[in-house]
Amino acid sequence: MGPDDESLRRDPRGALVRPYAVTRGRTEPRRDIAIEAVLVTNATGRQEGRFAGQHKNRIITLCDGVPRSLAEVSALMRMPFGVVRVLIADMVAEGLLDLHELNREQSVNDRLHVLERVLSGLRRL
Repeated sequence: MGPDDESLRRDPRGALVRPYAVTRGRTEPRRDIAIEAVLVTNATGRQEGRFAGQHKNRIITLCDGVPRSLAEVSALMRMPFGVVRVLIADMVAEGLLDLHELNREQSVNDRLHVLERVLSGLRRL
């Protein structure tokens, strides 16, 4: 544990500010991505992921060979949902991840069923 870790533990503001530094202060993603959207690392992501930065590389690793929802990635990374959403939107725009979204014309019951499955998966973590 380094001296920075200790100062973050003593200063509660450190834990809140630090993740948003990852997005350079941006709180809105380049595109709207649903919480249940499924992400998969593609070939470009596998090749260029290690050069994308620490957090993006971790997302690429999490989604490589295992389709994951946006909510699941956020939970596994233990980062605020908004921060992960901005990072993932950037990664989709950069061609590092493939995004699979549900049909927006689905019924409310179908969407609720998917959200229940996502919630169930998060509870198992």
